[in-house]
Amino acid sequence: MQRIPEPELMDEAEQAAAYANADFEAPHRFFIELFQRVFPDDPVSSGTVLDLGCGPADISVRFARAYPDCVLHGIDGAGAMLREGQRRLTREMLVQRIHLHQANLPQDPAPRAAYDVIISNSLLHHLHDPQVLWQAINQYGQPGTPIFVMDLQRPTDQQQARALVEEYASDEPMILQRDFYHSLCAAFTPDEVQQQLAEAGLAYLEVESVSDRHLIVHGRLRG
Repeated sequence: MQRIPEPELMDEAEQAAAYANADFEAPHRFFIELFQRVFPDDPVSSGTVLDLGCGPADISVRFARAYPDCVLHGIDGAGAMLREGQRRLTREMLVQRIHLHQANLPQDPAPRAAYDVIISNSLLHHLHDPQVLWQAINQYGQPGTPIFVMDLQRPTDQQQARALVEEYASDEPMILQRDFYHSLCAAFTPDEVQQQLAEAGLAYLEVESVSDRHLIVHGRLRG
C-alpha cells in the first residue's frame, strides 16, 4: 500500500477532547516499558526531557511518573491538544515538572538549545516531511543523548488497516476510529524509516518492529 498522508495538525476541539479522554493505556504503557527495556540503566536521572509532538501530554505524564526526578518539555503544534494537556497537568499537580509549549517544527524553536533525553510518540506519521523529526533530534540532542521514538507502521493494504481498527479501536468514538485508520495509512514502513535515518545521518539508530502496528527507533546520539 502506498502511503496516504494525513493533516499534520489535529487542532479541532472535538478531536483534542476525544484524544484526551481515549483509553491509550495499553500502547502508552508499552511506550514506557519499551523505553525502560532499551535504556535499562535509567538514563534520565535529573535531566530535562524533550517530548516531540506531545499532544494532550499522556506520554509526558507517564514518563514523569516513571522517572520522578526529571523535568519534561512537551511541544506540539496543536493548541487544542495542548489546552487539554494543560488541564491534565493541573489535575495531576504536575505543572512544576511538565511544561507544554506550542511550536511548529522546524520554524519554531524548542524552549532549550539541548536536551538530556528526546522522546516522541506518534508524531512521525503526521509529518509530510519526516526529516522534520529527525533534524529536530539532531538539533536538540547532544552526544550521548538517548533517543526513543515510537510510531505506527503502515499495514500492507487497506484491508489490514481496517482490521487493525476493528481489533484495537472498535470501542472508541467514531472520530478516533477514523483517525486511527488514516494514521495507519499515513504511517511509514521500517525500511522507509531506515532510509530517513540514513538521510539524516542517523543510520546508527536501531529501527525495530515491536507489534502488529508499532515500530520504535532508539539509540544514543553520536558526536
